[in-house]
Amino acid sequence: MLASILAEVTALSGLGATIGASIAAIGAGLGIGKIGAAAMEAIARQPESAGDIRSNMIVIAALVEGVALFAVIVCILALFV
Repeated sequence: MLASILAEVTALSGLGATIGASIAAIGAGLGIGKIGAAAMEAIARQPESAGDIRSNMIVIAALVEGVALFAVIVCILALFV
């Protein structure tokens, strides 16, 4: 009885970890897409400041990607621990 309950709990934790990792990846993709769109619009409005906008865009995209990677790693750790 207890073994079957534990087996079901581990199966549900695996499902939760995969859903969490996929939500983190989708959120990062949407965030980076929005950053890129806003940067392109800003460059179109002020082409003389394209270098500053581009460098800020890269830094912010790296931060978003880092947070998403951290979330995926936490989900993988939750899967195996």
